[in-house]
Amino acid sequence: MNQFLSALTLFFSLLVEAMPFLLLGVLLSSSLLLFIDEGQLITKLPKNPILGAFVGSFAGFLFPVCECGNVPVARRLLMQGVPTSVAVSFLLAAPTINPIVIWSTFVAFRDQPEIVFFRVIFSLGIATFLGCVFAVQKDLTPLLQPVLAQRIKWLLKTRTAQAQNSLKDHKNISPLLKSGTFLLGNQGQPIQMENLEANLIGKKSFNQKFKVFLDNLTQELRELGGILIFGSAIAAIIQVFVPREVILSLGQDNITSVIAMMILAGIVSICSTVDSFFALSFASTFTTGSLLAFLVFGPMIDIKAIGLMLSIFKPKMLIYLFALAAQLTFILTLGYGYIF
Repeated sequence: MNQFLSALTLFFSLLVEAMPFLLLGVLLSSSLLLFIDEGQLITKLPKNPILGAFVGSFAGFLFPVCECGNVPVARRLLMQGVPTSVAVSFLLAAPTINPIVIWSTFVAFRDQPEIVFFRVIFSLGIATFLGCVFAVQKDLTPLLQPVLAQRIKWLLKTRTAQAQNSLKDHKNISPLLKSGTFLLGNQGQPIQMENLEANLIGKKSFNQKFKVFLDNLTQELRELGGILIFGSAIAAIIQVFVPREVILSLGQDNITSVIAMMILAGIVSICSTVDSFFALSFASTFTTGSLLAFLVFGPMIDIKAIGLMLSIFKPKMLIYLFALAAQLTFILTLGYGYIF
């Protein structure tokens, strides 16, 4: 009975901690519909996979959300047709590469500023590398959940049809034969006033955009909120019914301590804004490299985040993502432990 109550308390604590950040992420995701023109966003993003991965990794400074809030933003970016390298690198880097998390890490480890530095460098490097890896797959839809893949295909088809119709109308019909009001352009070319106004208002009125904003907000909260509840429940059950001593007993040297802290990071599912203080409690018994492994790996992959990522990717994609992120984290943090 006591274990059940402990699991229930832990479940609610995880939920209360994560829900505000999920709400923030959904709000940021839906706000893209209001304030960002999809066509302009895509044209301004770099096509080069490496540059795109860097842009996605640093986007956390614009969207300072943890691993609970980055998923809806990344999903919306994919739906807008952004390059794969941008979306994947943002998904992995945003929970760490943002001012809130960097500041909280500095406060917790102010006597060890190298932890702050290497946490940022390792997270940035892993996110950028994985963004470039998955950018090799030009069509990401086979790795996405069917609903999301259908939305992206429909969006691309709609944009292609609109572009073709626009080009056809431009070639075959003289602007002066169309109905409407015209202005004389700088080079003597007629400009249709209605098209100019449509471009200025983003082709939709604010009321129309706000309605889409509310619809998207409701839909994503319903979908991701249920997944968050399920993931939090699993994390609480594992933390209570699997003795923590089993994991901690593995941390006796550089190799096993790194593995133990990575496992612990995946299980406890602590928000990246406060995980530095949790890791600090192990500073006297675990190596600095293993603390870095906890701080780098946890925000990328934990039980709670996996549940949310399943709303975007198929399990096959998550297995690839999990395996690559785990290997890179292990190699980098183990190397840090031996060198420093």
